[in-house]
Amino acid sequence: MWGRPGGRFALIVMALWLVVSAVSLVWTPYPLLHTDGGNAWASPSAAHPLGTDGVGADVLSWLMAGSLTDLAVAVQTVLVSAAIGLALTAVMVSTRRMLASASVVVVDALIAIPTVLLALLFAVPFGTSIAVVVAACGITYGLNMARILRPTAALAARSAYVGAARASGVGPWRVFVRHIVPSTFPVLAVQLSMSAGTSILAEAGLTYLGVGVPSGVPSWGHSLTTSVRLISVYPLTVLWPGLVVTLVVTALYLLGDAIRDCADPLANPELRRVEVGRSGPADRGEEAES
Repeated sequence: MWGRPGGRFALIVMALWLVVSAVSLVWTPYPLLHTDGGNAWASPSAAHPLGTDGVGADVLSWLMAGSLTDLAVAVQTVLVSAAIGLALTAVMVSTRRMLASASVVVVDALIAIPTVLLALLFAVPFGTSIAVVVAACGITYGLNMARILRPTAALAARSAYVGAARASGVGPWRVFVRHIVPSTFPVLAVQLSMSAGTSILAEAGLTYLGVGVPSGVPSWGHSLTTSVRLISVYPLTVLWPGLVVTLVVTALYLLGDAIRDCADPLANPELRRVEVGRSGPADRGEEAES
C-alpha cells in the first residue's frame, strides 16, 4: 500500500487522525468549555492557530476533540454495516431459493429508505445521540453493501470448491465465512471504506439538521453547524472543519481502493508472482516427467 500514491496519502492521513484523536483524550490547546466573548470570530493568530467561533471558543481545540467523535462514528458504522451486510449476503446466496429470492426483494425495497428518514425515526423516541447516527448509517450502508456483494458472493457460491466443501458436510455458515467471504474481500474493502467516509459526511449533515450529534458533544459536524450561518462574513471558521472532513473522507476512499488493489490478484501482479513461485517448480517437474 505504501508503494501506491493513493495508499501512501491514505495511510498518512489515517495515522495523523489516530494520533490527534489519542492526543485529544489528554490535551487540547484550550478546554472545550473555555469561551472568550470579546474575542469571538477571531482570525488565526498565535493564541488561536485556527481562530475562534461565535462564542470565542478555540476552533483547533474543538476540531481535535471532534476527531475522536468522528472516529468512533466511522468505526462503529463500519462494524454495524459489515455485520448487517454480510448477514444479508449470506441469506441472499443461500441454497434455499425461496428464502434467497424473498431476501433480495426485501433488500431492494429497504434500500429506498433514505438515511435522514431513518435518523428522524430513531431520534423521535431516543433523542439525538451518536447511536442514532451509527444506527441510521449502519442500516442504510449495510443494505447497500449486501446488494453490491451479492453478485460476487453468488458467483463464489456456485464455484467448484464451495460445492466440494458442501459435499464434504461443511455447514452453510462455515462455508460462507471460510470460502465465500474471502472471495468478496476486494469489493468488501471498498464498501467498508465508503461506509466509513460517508458516515462522516452523514454525521455532519444530520448534526446540521438537528438529529445527529448533540450540541454539547464535539464533532466536525458540530463545528460546521456553528459556523455555517455566518459563512459569508467569517469564511475561515467554516474552512477548517470543511477541509478536515474533505481530507479524511478522501483518504478513506483511497484507503479502500489501495486495499482492493493489494488484495486482488488481478490488480496486483505481485500476488500472481507469489502463486507462480509456490507452484512453478513442482509443476515444471511434473511436466518434465510427463
